[in-house]
Amino acid sequence: MADHHLAALAHLSWNPSAPADVLLRLLKHDDQAIRRNVVQRGGLPLDVIDAILADPDPELRSEFALSANADPALRARLLDDPSPKVVMALAIGPIPYRKRVDPLPDRAYERLLAHPERRIRHETVNSRAVPGHLLAGLADHPDGPLRQAACRAWDLLTDNAKEALLHDDDLDVRRAAALRVCHQDAERTAWLVESLAGSWGRETVLRSGLLSRELAERLVADDHPGSVAANPSLPPDLVRRLAVHPDPRVRLVVSARPELTERQRAAVDYTVGPEDRLDVLDWVWEAQDDPDVLRRCATSAHTWLRRSAAVCPGLEPDLVELLSRDEDFAVRLLLCEFHPEPPPELLLDLYLNGTHRAVMMFVIHPRFPAAGLAARFADSTDPEERRLALADPELPAETLAEFARDPERRGAAARHPRVPVPLLRELLDDPDTTRLAAGNPSLPAEDMHRLLDGAGVPA
Repeated sequence: MADHHLAALAHLSWNPSAPADVLLRLLKHDDQAIRRNVVQRGGLPLDVIDAILADPDPELRSEFALSANADPALRARLLDDPSPKVVMALAIGPIPYRKRVDPLPDRAYERLLAHPERRIRHETVNSRAVPGHLLAGLADHPDGPLRQAACRAWDLLTDNAKEALLHDDDLDVRRAAALRVCHQDAERTAWLVESLAGSWGRETVLRSGLLSRELAERLVADDHPGSVAANPSLPPDLVRRLAVHPDPRVRLVVSARPELTERQRAAVDYTVGPEDRLDVLDWVWEAQDDPDVLRRCATSAHTWLRRSAAVCPGLEPDLVELLSRDEDFAVRLLLCEFHPEPPPELLLDLYLNGTHRAVMMFVIHPRFPAAGLAARFADSTDPEERRLALADPELPAETLAEFARDPERRGAAARHPRVPVPLLRELLDDPDTTRLAAGNPSLPAEDMHRLLDGAGVPA
C-alpha cells in the first residue's frame, strides 16, 4: 500500500465522525498502529467494543485494557480474558499524562487483588486508581506489598491498623507506614534518614520529616543539604546558615520557604532563570484552597512562588489577570496549562510567540479565541498567522476555497470542518492532502468507505 494511503487510514482512524461500520473495517486492517488508534478512541460504539473484546489478537485487547478513554466498566469485561497478558494490562490500567483515571468497579479490583498470580496482585495495588477504601482493607493482608499499599490510605485506617503497620515484620511496610507519620515523629524521621540512604524516599523525609536538633545540625553540615533546606521544622538559625550556603541551589530552596517575608526573601542571593525547571512548592500546593496563601504567592517578587501559584486552579480572577501579564514566560505557560479559565488572548499570544512545545496544543483549548481569527489574520504577512486563520470555525466557504489553492494553507484547509464537500473530495484525491482530508469530520461516510475499498480492507 502506498505510504499516503496508509497515512490516510491512520488519520481516518482518529476521525471523530467515523461511524461504527468504518471503525469495524479499520479493525480488520493489518497495520497495528491503525487498529490501536481505533481502540484508543473515546466514545466507541458498543458493537465496536464487542469486536475489540472478541478480537483474537491479545495485543489489541491489551490496548483496550490500557485505554484512558474507555469506560472502566467496559474495560472490566476483560477480567475473564484467557490471556494473562491482557489481565496484566487491566491490572496496570491507563497512565495518561496529567489526567486522572477513573477506577474500575470495586468488584474488578477485588478479583484482581485476589488473583492467584502474584505479579497481577502487585501491579493492581500499584495502580493509583485503586480507591482508598479498598486499600484500607488490605492492612492485614498476608502479602507484604499489599499491606504496604494500605499505607496510602492512612487516614482511612483504624488506630490499631496503623500501629500494626508501624511495627510490621516487613521492612518495606514499616518504612511506608513511618513515611506517613514522620512529619510529627522525630524518632521515625531519624530512622528513615538512615534506613532510606540512597533511596528516592529519603528526599521526601528530608523535606518533611520532623527533625531533632542533633539530626538537623548533621544534615545541614552535609555536602548536599538542598532537600533539608525546605524542611518546615528546620530551626531558624540553621535556616539562616543555609541562606548563605555556597551552593546556589540551596540558597534558592531557602528563599522559597513559607515563613519568610518578601524582604527576607530578597535578602537571599538566589536566581531563577527563565529555563530553570522547578517543581511546584509543596507548601503552596498543599494550601491551594487557601485564598490568602495563593494571593501572597501570586503577588510575590519570587518567581518560584508565582509559578507554584499559577498551577493552582482556585486562583481568583484578579490573580489570573495579574499572572497573565507576568514577566516570566513559565508563569504564563503554567497558567494556561493548569487554570480552567486562562485568558483567551494569553492562549493566542503564547501560541504565536511561545517557544515551548506545549503551546501548540493551545489552539484546541476550549477558551482559545478561534472565532474571528480569519478577519484578524487572513491577510497577515506572517505565514503562521495566516495558517491560524484556518482555526476560525466560522471561516466562510469562499475563503476556505481560496486557502485551498494556497500551497502554504492547502493542508490546513483540508482539515477545516466547514470545507465544502466537493472541495474536500478534491483534497482527498490529492496525494499531498489525502491524509489530512481523511481526518476531516465533514468527510461523508461513503468517502471513508471509498478509502477503505482502495486500501483493500474487507467490508
